Amino acid sequence: MAIRRICKYGEKILSKKTKTADFKALKPSLAALLADMFDTMDIVGGAGLAANQIGLDLRLAVIKVTREEDEVRVVIINPEIASGSDPVEEDEGCLSFPGLFAKIKRFSKVKVRALNEKGVPVEITAEGLLAKALQHEIDHLDGVLFIDHLPVMSRLKLKPVLMRLKRQWKKTDESRMVRRPSGGRTAK
Repeated sequence: MAIRRICKYGEKILSKKTKTADFKALKPSLAALLADMFDTMDIVGGAGLAANQIGLDLRLAVIKVTREEDEVRVVIINPEIASGSDPVEEDEGCLSFPGLFAKIKRFSKVKVRALNEKGVPVEITAEGLLAKALQHEIDHLDGVLFIDHLPVMSRLKLKPVLMRLKRQWKKTDESRMVRRPSGGRTAK
């Protein structure tokens, strides 16, 4: 499987709503795509990755979180948030904004409807980190970035920092990273 380059802040694909996935057309290449997405997310230590973050105009995302001692892997195709409750404000980051974190208000509990990797309709009821990851990835698929949730004044103050970081991020290409046997990572 391949590590894909992650699109960074400023790239147009991140700010547009993705196209609905045609599961039948996607099915032949889905297993390889999902493996690439999970591998890419793992090498940078992420909890979720949307298809448009790797340059694909496709309503698909993957999430991997650890709950207690279990690893939960979720694939959502054409997801929609059915309901949300109990808003909380917590630090949040994004693979498209490496190293940047901000306090974002999200629901602590959500219900999401989607297709799974087998094309079966599912309803996911989640709370905590999984709920936050679901909302974050669905936002990506809708062309909404996590910083879009910040108050206007906070976004204005963040602009100069983003411009400086944007130049630095242009040099980052995750597809050139490889895993070391010890579990770390290095550039090719």
